[in-house]
Amino acid sequence: MHIIYHCYGGAHSSVTAAGIHLGLITDETIPTPEEILALPFYDQPKQEDHGYLRFLGEDQKGNKIYIIGRRGLKNSFPTLVQSLGKLLGIPSEELLVVDTVPYVNWMMVLGGFTSRRLDWVSLGRPLVIRGTRKAFKKFVQLVHKVRIQCEGGTTH
Repeated sequence: MHIIYHCYGGAHSSVTAAGIHLGLITDETIPTPEEILALPFYDQPKQEDHGYLRFLGEDQKGNKIYIIGRRGLKNSFPTLVQSLGKLLGIPSEELLVVDTVPYVNWMMVLGGFTSRRLDWVSLGRPLVIRGTRKAFKKFVQLVHKVRIQCEGGTTH
């Protein structure tokens, strides 16, 4: 299975969810700021990096985990991925497109905008990290649902 976690910029929520999924950070406790910053690409991508699909690794079940910043393609992004997968011969049941934006809080939005868009990292990064820590349990719940779905279970 190919699992693509996507968000607006590909720098915070998708990275956090993918990190949890891959076990790069434990899902049992809220990570420290240092653990969050150690995640690949966390608070790193710039505006010109949007749209690049990044492979982060395989989970314990062999699922391939990706992240992407999809900017304003929120509603059409899953269709785009599914149609591209079809053209490449990847069955639709082997592609899972996961939107992480519903789990983002105002601190993540404001901190991410300040850090990535305005390049005021010293101001925005602490705020986006604080927001990530506050929303962390929601990201854990999302990843749990994704894992169940990958095993053919229901997420309801």
